[in-house]
Amino acid sequence: MNFHTRKWVKPEDLNPNGTLFGGSLLRWIDEEAAIYAIVQLGNQRVVTKYISEINFVSASRQGDIIELGITATEFGRTSITLTCEVRNKITRKSILTVERMVFVNLGEDGLPAAHGRTEIQYVKDQFKDDGIDG
Repeated sequence: MNFHTRKWVKPEDLNPNGTLFGGSLLRWIDEEAAIYAIVQLGNQRVVTKYISEINFVSASRQGDIIELGITATEFGRTSITLTCEVRNKITRKSILTVERMVFVNLGEDGLPAAHGRTEIQYVKDQFKDDGIDG
């Protein structure tokens, strides 16, 4: 799993216990997962269909730098299934895991549409070499 997105836990992200508010973390995860699905499917019209059990493993506190790791585990005809882990960037200690997140690809009519993808697309493979070095 690759960890690309990092967040700095700030005072406005905390709950009354002084730890990261789960709602803030879930918002970040849903947004990052949607971006991942958009990039993988090549379509900005994707919606969250399902999120499995969310397992809060440990707390995060103000000042922590956390990172979100997301990867595709399955491609359906109109969907993509992802898995997610959030961990402390410095200690590598797991904060949260989500086993399954399903996003559905939509057509211009707003209905589920086939996406034609069957495997993970890597950024290096998505852009053609234009012959310009730099």
